[in-house]
Amino acid sequence: MNWVKKRKLPATEAIKYNGLPCLSPDSLWNAFHNSFNIALNRQVNVDILNEIEFKPRQIWNSFSKFEFSSAIQKCVDTSAPGPDRMSWHHWKIIFKNDECLSKIINIANTCIILGFWPEYFKVSATVIIPKLNKPSYNNPKAF
Repeated sequence: MNWVKKRKLPATEAIKYNGLPCLSPDSLWNAFHNSFNIALNRQVNVDILNEIEFKPRQIWNSFSKFEFSSAIQKCVDTSAPGPDRMSWHHWKIIFKNDECLSKIINIANTCIILGFWPEYFKVSATVIIPKLNKPSYNNPKAF
């Protein structure tokens, strides 16, 4: 990754799940997904939903320039960029232009009004980081 400093990685073994090494992205995904989403296939009593009292639908207020700018300023410039390779540092420079900021706020407010968030906005990159001082890294829970 060209945006981080080079680091020497610890020696690792292939991650094993159900006694088999994870040698493909699909098997690795399956190992992490099944390790960290263990409640996924549990039985659920949906009757409990009938006990929840009805609440009226909440109206969202539109974003203001001040609110948007304040939120952006809290983002760390050195965090890893997203799939578009834009870091918060780059976005902050773009948002200093009042016209660009207005257009982005317009997009966000339109998404709220329509109740639709584009699929592209939901995409992220995940980096799996090994926990320190584990005797073996062949278990998904070591990350």
